[in-house]
Amino acid sequence: MTDKPQARHSADHPSHEQGAPARPQRRSMLKAGASSVALAGVASQAGAVLLPSPPTTPFLESMPVVPELPESAAPGAVGANPSFAANRPTLTPNRAINPATGMPFEGRGDAHQYRSITGEPVKYYVQRYGAVPPVSIHPQLPLQVNFWGANLGGADLTVDKPMSPTPTIVSRYDQPILVRRINNIPTGVPSGGFGKNSISMHLHNFHTGPDSDGGPCDPALGALAENPLTQGRFFFPGQYFDHYYSMRRAGFATDPLRKGDIRESLGTLWYHDHREAHTAENVYKGLAGMHIIFNEYDTGDENTGFKLPSYPKYDIPINFIDLAIDPASGQATVDLLNTDGHLGDKYLVNGKIQPFFNVEKRRYRFRLLDKGPSRVYQIYLTNPDNPAQSIPYWRISNDGNLYEKPLLTTNVKLQPAERADIIVDFNKLTAPGGPAAGATRLWLENRLVQTDPAKPTTTVAAAGNRTNVLVEFRLGAVTPDNSRDPALITSFAPITLPPLKVPTVTRTFKFGKGQGGWNVNGKIIDCSRVNFTMKRGRPERWIFETGGGWAHPIHNHFVEGRIVRRNGVAIGPGHYEYCRKDVVPLYPGDVVEYWVTATDYVGVYPIHCHNVVHEDAGMMVMFRVDDIGDTIAVP
Repeated sequence: MTDKPQARHSADHPSHEQGAPARPQRRSMLKAGASSVALAGVASQAGAVLLPSPPTTPFLESMPVVPELPESAAPGAVGANPSFAANRPTLTPNRAINPATGMPFEGRGDAHQYRSITGEPVKYYVQRYGAVPPVSIHPQLPLQVNFWGANLGGADLTVDKPMSPTPTIVSRYDQPILVRRINNIPTGVPSGGFGKNSISMHLHNFHTGPDSDGGPCDPALGALAENPLTQGRFFFPGQYFDHYYSMRRAGFATDPLRKGDIRESLGTLWYHDHREAHTAENVYKGLAGMHIIFNEYDTGDENTGFKLPSYPKYDIPINFIDLAIDPASGQATVDLLNTDGHLGDKYLVNGKIQPFFNVEKRRYRFRLLDKGPSRVYQIYLTNPDNPAQSIPYWRISNDGNLYEKPLLTTNVKLQPAERADIIVDFNKLTAPGGPAAGATRLWLENRLVQTDPAKPTTTVAAAGNRTNVLVEFRLGAVTPDNSRDPALITSFAPITLPPLKVPTVTRTFKFGKGQGGWNVNGKIIDCSRVNFTMKRGRPERWIFETGGGWAHPIHNHFVEGRIVRRNGVAIGPGHYEYCRKDVVPLYPGDVVEYWVTATDYVGVYPIHCHNVVHEDAGMMVMFRVDDIGDTIAVP
């Protein structure tokens, strides 16, 4: 299908990035006045040993289930969010000047690509971003004042308070949605001395145009991106940004029904700030949440479709990040001087440090997300009263993509931004003769040892150490369960793997350190430079390589791919990487062959390391999708 780009702001076609002005000096995380991270026994780049966080007792509070973002009535209808009354959503950006701020009302720079084809939104949502009021993450710590978050859409942030993690968004395929995000983050020096209040919200792994992708920078603008009168990717305090999500699967542009390929269905996504040079700070500060997509087979109802545990009672998103707490102030803090990464010594799970969670004896679906910014997790189920037990569970997805069938495993390894959906059958596990027979509690435990923020070790710690626990599951009574036993699911068809198309272009990406930061093929990010162009519909082979001193979770926006070989070994059925993936985990010395094909949208997107400290320090390249591609072998 021919779909050539036209002028900026046009309805279905983004612009070519011609004549971009020179970009400003990059704002790295190396800036004065940085706080020190509380991290036991790990040296910073300057060589100083950092202090441990204050002690906290685990399992004192219940793990919250993050609230779902409520739907608004359509603009103009009774019950519509008041924000829509003043400024109705439009196909092209609302760049009229707001007299109250002197800036355009909307921060978006491009029209919603393909909206006239994929349809007007049928569901609307609003969330306002701001400072999280003093909040408890643990009863033995002071109230935290350094977090930013988002609320449920109310205009009065003293009533509808911003929260972190930010509200979970739930959508369904074939129902286009519009999410209006309003920036009410305070101006001036941020709390804690870290964070950037001009933000860009990226829906991680969703198939959308650059106008709503939430990218980190725009090569069409260069230095103009820093000016609210000419920006195009991030939005400033006092502005809103309308993100349009077509809820169509990849391949819709060449599908007569405009639905796309059922095999490209996604399930567990997340959204987070992606402000160039400040992503790590802003995600660490709380600007991240989950986004779930259901479809006609993975329905959210255990009585239909694949009969997976029902949302929301038995389908629980669990996101985690490792915090450091300043022992002097008791506040979450981060070392901006350490560009190798960040390791904290407190696990924050759904907003609480090492919580417990009451469960019934039945099957649960847990959607696990490693928010990073740098730690790699290897997650086990442990019976603390009998740590010698090996306790299996079912993994059904990787990076939001269902496997061809469930995989039985005893652990899941996740680099930053990777996701895993698992099913735990608390009844079968603890029943007489089960792997954890008689257990009254189970721990979700990270046993991977990591002392270097740039890479984990290969050591797995012994089971049963309280400091390694993310959450303690406390088992209640046996409860009726209409979900299907994963052992009986032999296929998730028709959501299966699309056939691989043999690439005709090969590109190599070497992820290393030098040139004043972390780099790709010896170059640090230049937001005014597009490194290569993919041709729509043409499969490509990407070779990802890294040295022996570090690990990198490599994420490409927009295009998902398949890991075909890792270190020369083919990835076949039954392997946990035999699936579509948007994050390619690299470990020291890895060479990974990854095949991708771009479809539908055109425009510019990034590839970057999702140890977002590395991204902020330069490890990112930009690529264009168009109808005319190139064959640059080393971008």
